[in-house]
Amino acid sequence: MKLLNTYDERDEAEDAAEKLIGKKRLASERDATVVIYNLFGVPSWGNFHRLGMYNLNELKGLLERRAEWQPVDQSRHVEIIATLSTAAKNHAIDIPAHWF
Repeated sequence: MKLLNTYDERDEAEDAAEKLIGKKRLASERDATVVIYNLFGVPSWGNFHRLGMYNLNELKGLLERRAEWQPVDQSRHVEIIATLSTAAKNHAIDIPAHWF
C-alpha cells in the first residue's frame, strides 16, 4: 500500500476510501489544530480513476473520440500523459499502451 491522496475533511476521506478496491487504510494526522487524512491503498489506474485523480476521466473522454481530435485535444492529451508519466514513475506502475 502507498499513500494515494490526502484530504482535509474526514467525510471526504471516508467517501474516497469506500471507492477503493483492494487493501486500504485511512490514517489521520494532527499538526497543531489541523487534522489531515491520509488515504493509503493499492496504486492502480482503476483506483486513481475512482478517486477522480490525474484527469483520467478527461483522458477517457479524449480517447473515446480520438478520431475527431483537434490540435487542442492533441495538446491536452500530451499534457495528461506527461502527468501520468510522473504518477506512473512515483507509484511504479505502467501506463497502458492504448492510452498513448
